[in-house]
Amino acid sequence: MSRPIFEVAHVVDQFWDAFVKKHNPNSYALRTLYALRVCRTSVLGGHIEECDNCAKTRNSYNSCNNRHCPKCQAAKQAIWVEDTSERIIDTKYFHVVFTLPHELNEICLLDSKSFYSALFASSWNTLQTFGYTHYGVESGALAMLHTWDQKLGFHPHIHCLVPAAGLSLDGKFKRITKKGKYLHNVKMMSKAFRDNMLKRLKKQLQKKDQLSTYQSIIDKAWAKLWGVFCEPSFSDAEHVIKYLGQYTHRVAISNHRIINIDKDSVRFVYKDSGDQRKEKLTTLTGVEFLRRFCMHILPKSFVKIRYYGIMSSRYAKKTILLRKRDTDRPKEKESVQERLKRITGFDMLLCPFCKKGRMHTIEVIPRIRSPCQVPRLKVKQLSV
Repeated sequence: MSRPIFEVAHVVDQFWDAFVKKHNPNSYALRTLYALRVCRTSVLGGHIEECDNCAKTRNSYNSCNNRHCPKCQAAKQAIWVEDTSERIIDTKYFHVVFTLPHELNEICLLDSKSFYSALFASSWNTLQTFGYTHYGVESGALAMLHTWDQKLGFHPHIHCLVPAAGLSLDGKFKRITKKGKYLHNVKMMSKAFRDNMLKRLKKQLQKKDQLSTYQSIIDKAWAKLWGVFCEPSFSDAEHVIKYLGQYTHRVAISNHRIINIDKDSVRFVYKDSGDQRKEKLTTLTGVEFLRRFCMHILPKSFVKIRYYGIMSSRYAKKTILLRKRDTDRPKEKESVQERLKRITGFDMLLCPFCKKGRMHTIEVIPRIRSPCQVPRLKVKQLSV
C-alpha cells in the first residue's frame, strides 16, 4: 500500500492563516505562497481533454510556473539543460562552492538582493583573479545561488562550475594542465573571497549609514576561516551537463521529501552532512516550516544562474568551435510537448487510461482568479 502524497502546497493550504497571523509576511512572499497553493487546481483554469481511442476524459489544470514551486521545475530544468549544453565548452570542469559564516545572515536579511549580488561578484572576482595570477588566462564560471540547507535553514552559498581553460592575454584559447585534483589552493581562495566579500558589504552598509551598527558582526566574520570547497575535475562536458541538472532548478524542499502533515506539524526527510549524508527525519511546526520556506524566496526578478568570463555571451564568437553540440536536436521548431518527449521520453499527450490514444482538448476551463491575487491584508516585512 503506497503512502499518501504530501506537497508544499498542502502545507501552505493548511497553515496559511496561522502563518500570516503570526509573521505578517510581505506581499511578495504571500503572492508566491498563493501561487504554490493553487498550482494545478481549478483556480488557475485549464482544459478538459478526451482520448481519441477510448473516449475517456480528464481535467488538466494550469501550472503556476513560479520558480519556487516544486511541481513546476522538472520541465524547465530539462529544457534549460539542453539549451545550456550548446554553450558548454568541451573541456574538464571543477566544482567550486563559496560559503559564508552564519554571522552574516542578519546582514543578508536587511537587503537580500544587494547581498546576493555582492556574493556573486565576490565569487567571480576571486575565480577571475586566481585564473589570471596562476594561469595567465581569462577564466570562466557558471554560477548558481542556493540559500538553504537540508533542514530549510538559511545558508546562502554559490555553486560554480569552472572550466579548466581560458583565453590568454593574446586572445588564444588555452587549456589548463593541472597536476593534482584541484584547480586552486582553497585556503588562499578562502582568504581572498573573505576580503572581497566583506569589503563589498562594508560599502553597502556605509551607503545606508548602518556600518557602525553591524561592525561587530563584520569583525566576527573576519576572524573566522571561511569555507571554499573545490571538488576534483569532471572528465568531460557530458558529465558536466548531467551534473548541472541536479542543481539548477532546485527549490528549498521538494515534495517527495515531505513524509507527513498533521494538524500542527510537518515531518520531512533530510540528509545529515555530519553523518555521511545519511537520511534522517525531522519535524517542524507548520508555521515554522512556512517561515523557513519564505526565507528562500528570492527577490523579485533576481537572476540566480549567471555566466562569467568565457562562459558568458561576450565570448560566444571566440568559443563557438569549442562548445559541446547536440547533433540529435531537430532543426525544425518543436512544441513544448514534442520537445519534452524527445528529451525525457515522457509523452504528455499519451492517454493515461488506455496507453494507446492521444488526448485532445475539447473544452477550456476558465480560471477563477489570477494566481497573483491574494487576500487584501495589512502586511509588513517578514522577520526571519
